[in-house]
Amino acid sequence: MEQIDFLATDGIILNGFLYKSKEKTNKIILAVHGMGSNCLKERDRIIAKNANENNIDYFCFNNRGSELVRYIRRKIDGKKEKFLAGTTYENVLEGYEDITGAIIKLKELGYTNIYLQGHSLGCTKIVYTYNELKEENDEILSNIKGVILLSLIDIPSTLKIYLRDRYNDYLQYAEDKEREDKQNELMPKEAFIHPISVKTFLRYARDNKEIDFAKYGEDTKLEKLNNIDVPLFMRWGTDNEMILQRPEELVDIVNNIIENPNKNIDYVDGANHGYEGKEKELAEQIIDFIKNIK
Repeated sequence: MEQIDFLATDGIILNGFLYKSKEKTNKIILAVHGMGSNCLKERDRIIAKNANENNIDYFCFNNRGSELVRYIRRKIDGKKEKFLAGTTYENVLEGYEDITGAIIKLKELGYTNIYLQGHSLGCTKIVYTYNELKEENDEILSNIKGVILLSLIDIPSTLKIYLRDRYNDYLQYAEDKEREDKQNELMPKEAFIHPISVKTFLRYARDNKEIDFAKYGEDTKLEKLNNIDVPLFMRWGTDNEMILQRPEELVDIVNNIIENPNKNIDYVDGANHGYEGKEKELAEQIIDFIKNIK
C-alpha cells in the first residue's frame, strides 16, 4: 500500500492509496467515494484485497468532496490557493476534474486497463465524467475498460421525497440567500441529511440538469447510462438502501432499459447502502465481472 499524490486537472492537490498486487500488472480499479466519505473504508480494503489476489491493483483517493468540511489547495504555476471544500461545499460537477486527473496519474504509472468504480455520489461523478470524456472524444477514454456503479441513486427525486411539502420552502430559502450573495452559508439543518451549503443545495435541487440522469421510472430512457459503451456493473442493497423502488423491481427496470450487451445489473441481498457486512460478497462479484471482460 502506497500513498499517491496527484493533481486534478484544475490544479487541486489530491491524494489516495494504491494497493499493489505481488506481481506487476496493467489493470487497476479506480474507486471514487460518495458524500461525506473518504478512501479509508472497510469496503475499499476488502475489494482491494480481493483484487490484489487476482493481480489487479486498486486505487482509492480522497476527492474534493471527502469528509464534511475541509480545506483543499490548488497549485498552479507554483502558486497555491486555499479553498473551503468537503461534501458541505462541493460542486459535484468538479468530480470530472478529480477523476480525469486520477486517470492521467494512473496512466503515468503504467496502467492501461482502468475500471472506474463509484459508490453513491461517486457513481454520479463517474457517469458524468464518462459522458463528458466521450463528448470531448478524449483519448484517455480508451483506457477505461469497465464501469462499476455501487448504489447509484436519483439525488434530485430523493431530495424532493425527503423534504416532502417543505421542499419548495427550502428551495426558496436557498434562492433568497443566493440573491444576497450568501451561497456559502449553511442551509437549515432540516434541509439535508448532513450540513450543506446554499450553493451545494441548489446544485442538487435546482441546477441539476447534468446529474439528473438516474430517474428509474417506466418512461425513462437512462440516456447517460446507455452512453456507456464499456462493460457495466451495477449493484444496490436491500436494507435501508436510498432507492424509491424495491431492489428487485429496480433491477428489472434498469435491465430492461440498459442496452449494453456486457451489463451485469443486480442487487446484494441483505446489504445496506454502504454494503457493511457484505463487502466480501460484493468484492467477489466485482472481480468476477472484471475477469470476464475480454
